[in-house]
Amino acid sequence: MPNRSTDSLFQLVQSLERSEKRNFKLYMTRNSGSGDLKVVHLFDALDKMKQYDEEQLLAKNPSIQKQQLSNLKAHLYREILASLRLLNQEENIDLQLHEQLDFARILYNKGLYLQSLKILDRVKDLARANNQVTYILQVLFLEEKIEALHITRSMQDRAEKLSDEVEEVNYRLGLIGSLSNLSLLLYSWYIKHGHARNEEDTAAVDAFLNTEAIQKAQDSKGFYERLYLYQCYCWHAFISQNFLGYYRYCQKWVDLFNACPKMIEIETAHYIKGMHNLMGAHFDLRNFQKFDETILVFENFLDSPVIQGNRNNLIQTFIYLNISKLNKHFMEGTFSEGLEMVPFIEEKLQEYELYLDRHRILVFYYKIASLYFGSGDCDKSIDYLNKIINWKVDLRTDLQCYARLLHLIAHYELGNFDLLEYLLKSVYRFMYKMQNLSTVEEKVFKFLRNSFRHTPNEMKPQFENLLAELQPLEKSRLESRAFMYLDIISWLESKIHNQPVQTIIRKKYLEAKRREEV
Repeated sequence: MPNRSTDSLFQLVQSLERSEKRNFKLYMTRNSGSGDLKVVHLFDALDKMKQYDEEQLLAKNPSIQKQQLSNLKAHLYREILASLRLLNQEENIDLQLHEQLDFARILYNKGLYLQSLKILDRVKDLARANNQVTYILQVLFLEEKIEALHITRSMQDRAEKLSDEVEEVNYRLGLIGSLSNLSLLLYSWYIKHGHARNEEDTAAVDAFLNTEAIQKAQDSKGFYERLYLYQCYCWHAFISQNFLGYYRYCQKWVDLFNACPKMIEIETAHYIKGMHNLMGAHFDLRNFQKFDETILVFENFLDSPVIQGNRNNLIQTFIYLNISKLNKHFMEGTFSEGLEMVPFIEEKLQEYELYLDRHRILVFYYKIASLYFGSGDCDKSIDYLNKIINWKVDLRTDLQCYARLLHLIAHYELGNFDLLEYLLKSVYRFMYKMQNLSTVEEKVFKFLRNSFRHTPNEMKPQFENLLAELQPLEKSRLESRAFMYLDIISWLESKIHNQPVQTIIRKKYLEAKRREEV
């Protein structure tokens, strides 16, 4: 299970790169006495383990007593973090600013006020240049403290200027905090519920934007104010299935970084997420050329040091690039070719098991299941869908519902009618309980229930009738989510024309591609 409960120290040791392990050993040699040999010994023991087992650890390392283990682990944890801080100091603006603030405090404590103020001026300039508003406030607090307790005569009208600066920074931080809260709450709503299911959901999501912070941020020029504002609009449009609005704010999100490239290194995770959403927007709108162009930009970005030198960034880019590549196969109708990706994805899911959240795993399982279904392998599709259905989580109720619906259709394709009759009742109850039954799902359930009454030769008109009922609903905003998760239209057309699903989707893609080129 991803993010399974495990020992924190073991997890930290296992996350270290080879260079980081070497640096730790050098750090311990330089800074520790002979009393820390047991700490290094414990480090080596943990490094060799595949899974954390305390009994095995103590049995294989008799020099470590059980009563010592807790203190040794705590000491080792602190030492590893200290060594990592030194190793990554020059690469991270946060660590640089922290270090300079520490120097300023040391000089202040020694009574060297003017020297402290000079460093604080440099820290403030560096923080402003990199949009680090919280550090500006820390600098101002220390400057005010020095001015309030000591007569420095460092400049005229200093008190008034400091007071104005503090008020400005406090206003910005308050706005940034409010916007980041709204963005997080919107994203949390999506993780729990998925897309808006009805007018009640739409009203609930709209309420997030009817706030003072959103209005105040409209004319703001600050980087973080605009970043979180665009994120709020992005999540709102995505949840509401306003895909043109979603694309518009995804593009603004990415353009914000392109206009200030140094922020890509400082806020890499936000840039990665913005690119992921932009690729998703192009996929939803079937912007074929822009979708391919954006994937290429993202793939090239993967080779940059900011990705290769950071495990978290490496994992996030793996997730989002491969989701987009799977989407590309769905869009182009190349499901069988897409199956070549599955072993690699499975291998990486295993490698990154400790770091991946359950939501991402569910998304991959659903997309792989859809890939197998589209390629005609319903048995394998059911295997992956069962992983979702049997995983007791309270995330993405929409994904849970559509996994069950695809599960039904896969059993229908296999002719498992005895099982299907039981599953229909079970899935209907589940989706009704989750308030996830739209008009599209109701019609699909009705069709599947009635299908038992017809012979195979009588089914073609039934497929045609359902297709005629569903096609007008594709343009309905609140019904469109059903078609996003399951291309029921292409499945019905495949049954009517007696062709594989991927053949139908491939033809549609090639026709749309020709129209786009014209």
